Amino acid sequence: MADMPLPPATDRFERVLKGVFALTALVVMVLSLLPLGPEAPSLGWDKANHMTAFALLALLGCRAYPNRHIAVLTGLLAYGGLIEVLQSFTGYRLAEWADLLADALGLPVGWVVARWLGGLHARR
Repeated sequence: MADMPLPPATDRFERVLKGVFALTALVVMVLSLLPLGPEAPSLGWDKANHMTAFALLALLGCRAYPNRHIAVLTGLLAYGGLIEVLQSFTGYRLAEWADLLADALGLPVGWVVARWLGGLHARR
């Protein structure tokens, strides 16, 4: 039986990125819904945590789905809203509009970095 040809590196890379994106989204959800403790990862300011998490999600999502940036960013904004709604049902976390705003501000940062990295990749 002949070996099956491997998919091009870009296809493999996109598949790996899709997995990393999904895993990162899951980690963000879990960290957002767990009770906060002193050992929780933090940048020292809650809004910076939100902006950084959603910039990373936008970067990964836009690189994993290179022709679907608007859908990725819209979906991530809705995801941030879902997290805030779910936090409102816990007895130990608060839903805040300012958190959703911080999520929204992180999205274009991640998108710009994804575009920049895409441009670097295209030049190679």
